Amino acid sequence: MRGEVLHYDETQGFGFITGADGNRYSFARENLRRETSVAKGALVEFQPGGGHARDVFSINAQTAAASAPAAAAAPSRTGNAPEAPKPQHFGRFAENGPATGLWSYFWRGLTENYFNFAGRARRKEYWGYFLFWTIALTVVVGIGLFIDDAMGNIDDLPAVTVGLCGAFVLATIPPWIGLNVRRLHDIGLTGWLFLAVLIPTIGWLIILVFALIPTQARENQWGPVPAGV
Repeated sequence: MRGEVLHYDETQGFGFITGADGNRYSFARENLRRETSVAKGALVEFQPGGGHARDVFSINAQTAAASAPAAAAAPSRTGNAPEAPKPQHFGRFAENGPATGLWSYFWRGLTENYFNFAGRARRKEYWGYFLFWTIALTVVVGIGLFIDDAMGNIDDLPAVTVGLCGAFVLATIPPWIGLNVRRLHDIGLTGWLFLAVLIPTIGWLIILVFALIPTQARENQWGPVPAGV
């Protein structure tokens, strides 16, 4: 998998990589190939597994080696030294990791995290998803009521509204469950505690309390600290 180095502590021999899948992976000095440069912003290839990166090697080093002869043979038109290459970043990723806006969390929840029950989800990700899910449901209800009104179904059973809302809710159940599981991982708890939602009356209150607990500001068994924390 391709990724970008977020941080590497040479003294401790430990760092983090943002993968192309939007997740963060930790790595240690022994996971590096001997020739690898691990400066912040370096593009790398690695083998992911269990929240860790293995067999890490630099793409920047290979690119620089291949382009060095061409750069030497083609001097700048202005006679000045060639400009240093600008850092490259993946399209939807910010400079220091994946985008951490509320809409970005919602969109990733419906796409790459649709069936993702591994890793961690910070508190902002949880509530960002819930905010835009509520907005989207409101839009679906509005569209359904408009169609039912045009068909003269408002006074009877608003079948279109019920159908659209039912389809939307069913389609968003998997990412919602995965988000809750990752939120539990983020506070250091097992995802199986999400089954507390089945407890009559107080189940939803228990899940709400879990959702309000701040992120563990350290790596735990489910992965590194989420981007943006």
